Parts: sequence; structure tokens; C-alpha cells
Amino acid sequence: LSFLPASMYTEIQRERPDGGNILTHPDYIDGNPDLIKPKKLLNPVKASKSHQELHRELLMNHKRGLGVDSKPELQRVLEHRRRDLLIKQKKEEEEAKKLQSPFEKELLKRHQRLDQLEKEQEKQEDHAPEFIKVKENLRRTSTVTGDEKAA
Repeated sequence: LSFLPASMYTEIQRERPDGGNILTHPDYIDGNPDLIKPKKLLNPVKASKSHQELHRELLMNHKRGLGVDSKPELQRVLEHRRRDLLIKQKKEEEEAKKLQSPFEKELLKRHQRLDQLEKEQEKQEDHAPEFIKVKENLRRTSTVTGDEKAA
């Protein structure tokens, strides 16, 4: 500051009576056209479009009295479309299953019949008296041991 003329130095001192709080009072004089005034730096977060749109939407929701938890209209519409698309895909899959070829239908029928027969056999085995089950088990073990002796 020694290179400044005396009048400028006294003006700076007049504006900074607390002895140099630089943050509250800048070092330059507003009336001097030779000095370049610093520009305030932009906050990149606040300058972003998405932040501005979000802030605008929050203000609008606050004015309308909507809570922060409520979803924006665009998000609701997109979720509704996704839900409709999933329902449509499921319906198409069901229709495709219904429109199977005759060969596939026959295979499915035979498979179902075999499953039914197996279930009926299991039920019959469950309802048979215990002495018959034991007798069958004895036959199986005797044939297995007899086969092993022969070999």
C-alpha cells in the first residue's frame, strides 16, 4: 500500500475502521476506473440446470402445499407407463402360452397325465397296510442280496 497516493490510502482507511477486516470490505475503491473489480465466483452446483429445476419444483410444491414426499408429475407418469408396459408384456406372454402348437399341447397333456398317475400311486402306497409295505421291502432286500451272491 506504500505505492498508493496518500489520498487513496486515507480513503481505504476510512472504509476499514476496524483495522483490516478484508472479508467485509474489499481493497478497491468503487470510484476508481483503473482497478478491475473481481467477479463473484459461480457455485457449479447452483449453476447446474438440474439443481435449478429441482429448486424451482420444490418452491412450486411448497407454494401449492404439497409435501416433499409427493412425487413430481413426470415421475408419476413414467411409473404409470412402466406399469402399463409390464402388464401388457404379461398379457402377451399369456396369449403366447395359449397359442401353443398342437404338438406342445399334447406333450403338456401327457405330462399332466403322468403327474396324476404318480400322485395316485403315492396315495395308494400311503393307504396300504403296513405289513404289505414291510413285505415288499423284504422282497426288495432279499432280491438285492440274492443278486449280489450270484455275482
